[in-house]
Amino acid sequence: MTNTENWNKFLLSIKEELSGQAYQTWFESINMLSLEDDEITIEVPNRFHYEWLDSKYSSLILQSLKKAFDKSISVKYSVIINTKPPDVSSELDGPKKIDDLIPRKYHRQSQLNHRYTFKRFVEGKGNQFAKAAASSVADSPGQTPFNPLLIYSTPGLGKTHLLQAIGNHILKSSKNTRVVYVTSEKFMLDFISSIQNNKSTDFAKSYRNNDVLLLDDVQFFQTKEQTQEQFFHLFNDLFQQGKQIVLTTDRHPNELTNLKNRLVSRFQSGLIVDIQAPDLETRIAILMKKAENEKLDIPYDVTEFIASSITDDIRMMEGALVKLLALSSLTRSDITVDLAKKVIKDIIGEKAIKKITLQQVGRAVCNHLKISEKKVYGKSRVMDVAHGRQLAMFLCRELTQSSLETIGKNFGNRDHSTVIHSCKTIEDKLKRDVHLQKTVEQIKEKLQ
Repeated sequence: MTNTENWNKFLLSIKEELSGQAYQTWFESINMLSLEDDEITIEVPNRFHYEWLDSKYSSLILQSLKKAFDKSISVKYSVIINTKPPDVSSELDGPKKIDDLIPRKYHRQSQLNHRYTFKRFVEGKGNQFAKAAASSVADSPGQTPFNPLLIYSTPGLGKTHLLQAIGNHILKSSKNTRVVYVTSEKFMLDFISSIQNNKSTDFAKSYRNNDVLLLDDVQFFQTKEQTQEQFFHLFNDLFQQGKQIVLTTDRHPNELTNLKNRLVSRFQSGLIVDIQAPDLETRIAILMKKAENEKLDIPYDVTEFIASSITDDIRMMEGALVKLLALSSLTRSDITVDLAKKVIKDIIGEKAIKKITLQQVGRAVCNHLKISEKKVYGKSRVMDVAHGRQLAMFLCRELTQSSLETIGKNFGNRDHSTVIHSCKTIEDKLKRDVHLQKTVEQIKEKLQ
């Protein structure tokens, strides 16, 4: 038999031992590069893939290789990497041996993570303006009114991604542009080190000799008076030279009470944009994009469940997907909603397990008010029906993670403004209508 035939025999042996999902995730994308003497080189898509195979399936791989090739074979891995910074979407260079090819996480000088690109950033209503501003700055650093650009949001919504996407885009467009990405903590540590080693001048030059400064988590500067002073002078020097400055923080600068006023004033001289928590559709799109980037096949209902369960932290949501993948592989089970429930329960507790659907809310309201579901979802404007529809929309907004657009579509393809009006109407009535208050509580009890 040829080596190719033996390799196919090896894959078949693996497939018989694993669940369909586990095999598809970890073995469909690997290839045999070469077989020399008693050593096989296996090509894998990325470092994580290699580490997972090596730690979780090494025994199974060795046994299956021996069975397929009829001899003991040692294994080397080759990771496909892109040596052309910084765009991960460009064509990949050829494979190299594992010792040489583990991808470097950061650009040597810029400290940028190559995975953070605009192409990988999923745009939604909550981040649309921030992305547009970031793209504008990336296209013309220092040439727009958006200098400095400050992006703020609660943790896990994509600030760092956008910040580094700017840097990666600039480096791709102009390789001679000097870009540096640094966290505020790293900036402070560099400053302290320069004082200890009598290299304050070198420290100042290392930051001033850049065309673009990307500074993450500015809130860390609070209470650090000397660091604030140093950064204030750096900011002024870069700004006066027309160099681009982009900052991120976890809240609006006005809320950074322990930051010096003159720094806050500098931040406010440019553009301040925020990132809001994404709606359900955007969260689903983010998970689908991650699955696509990692060449994973995740059922839609599982994706929707995770997106519905974790609403305000994209990083946590993506972590849940990775954990789900790992659990599926370890237990040799398919990825299902039930398996996803175990993962979500571990992450955010039992509360997230029960998922209330739009249909359940609509049915509960109709049953309680004794009105026709068909009419509620239709065009009827009869007072009782219209009230039931408004109440159902209000409860959908309260009890589910669905967007206004999704709720509107569910109730006869109505637009989001109708949903807003309905919710406001019910909210106003609840302030003075005791009977309605009781009705809402009774329906909630039935659903929960």
